Amino acid sequence: MKQRLLIFSFLMFGSFIFAQTRIDKALKKWNKESVPYITVSEVKTEKEAIFLDAREWHEFNVSHLPNALWIGYKNFNLQSITNKLPDKQKELIVYCSIGVRSEDIAEELIAAGYPNVKNLYGGIFEWVNQGNTVYNSDGQPTDQTHAFNKHWGKLLLKGQKVYSVEDLVRN
Repeated sequence: MKQRLLIFSFLMFGSFIFAQTRIDKALKKWNKESVPYITVSEVKTEKEAIFLDAREWHEFNVSHLPNALWIGYKNFNLQSITNKLPDKQKELIVYCSIGVRSEDIAEELIAAGYPNVKNLYGGIFEWVNQGNTVYNSDGQPTDQTHAFNKHWGKLLLKGQKVYSVEDLVRN
């Protein structure tokens, strides 16, 4: 009985720990930690924060965090953000798939005079992995998440992984 419980526990939580460890390793490798992180559990206490999605438009359209503003990555336009968010004191939480691209964008926002910018640790993948809701382009809850590519998609443990427009059509 104990052995069965141990196996069940590993199946239920082992993959979560594995992915979390891999996200930790990826962030340590790719990020400079120049922007303070905020965890998914800490976000739940942030009532006034504004979510900024630093992924590409096609990723955002598959799913995004509640009330998130799309700001993009490759075509990020700082001027459009300062026009949309003139109050530089607002708390901003920038996210992407796991938190690498969002760090780059968050650095730009801080340099532009936004002092309350945080990077969502683990990004939308961690948000979904912890069972939180994401929304599609119609504002409806969805279990689909753009997984960026097959390599990074291994870190997304819950919901349906979408890699392309064709995946959306099939689902």
